[in-house]
Amino acid sequence: MSMSSANRVPKVPTLPQGETVASYSTYLEAQKAVDYLADHQFPVQQVTIVGSDLKMVERVLRRLSYPSAAIGGFASGAWFGLFVGLILTLFSSSAAGLMIPAVLFGGAFGLLFSIITYSLTRGRRDFTSSSQIVATSYAVLCASEHAGQARQLLATVGGVVSGWPGSVPTPPPVVAPAPPLGAPPSTPTYPPTPPDRPHPPVS
Repeated sequence: MSMSSANRVPKVPTLPQGETVASYSTYLEAQKAVDYLADHQFPVQQVTIVGSDLKMVERVLRRLSYPSAAIGGFASGAWFGLFVGLILTLFSSSAAGLMIPAVLFGGAFGLLFSIITYSLTRGRRDFTSSSQIVATSYAVLCASEHAGQARQLLATVGGVVSGWPGSVPTPPPVVAPAPPLGAPPSTPTYPPTPPDRPHPPVS
């Protein structure tokens, strides 16, 4: 990471600065837009991707049971045992014979740990899932001095908008219709003045 990009990342949570040059419904589209800018020698260190209306999505992968928990635990433990065995062989050539025992021991430990964990949660969570934080829309922000260039480049990609936050259009002024040609100019009308009442005779 360069010094300029490191200084650009705030140390405390801060709202992003700049103009919205494009908006997309998925992160992959926003990522493609920034990659397009990078391919055209645009200073992408001035660009920020902002996700709005965040949601937590938990996708259920499969039903969990004792056999599936045992198989998953053995597989993860065996991978860990294989890693330990490879580390041992780097320091000693005579430890090559410990590779298979390390895999089996790791698999057995993972199987036992997985079954115990599943038995403690039996009836409350009989499934496995994967959670993600997703946004409803993704805005590509850019510094004001480079916003025009970014919009021109992203015109071929699509999704170009203007303003952060979105500018509110000003309604057109209401203009009275012009009088027809030859018509006398309109004069203001006033309510009629009430007639003077006669005063009673003075005795």
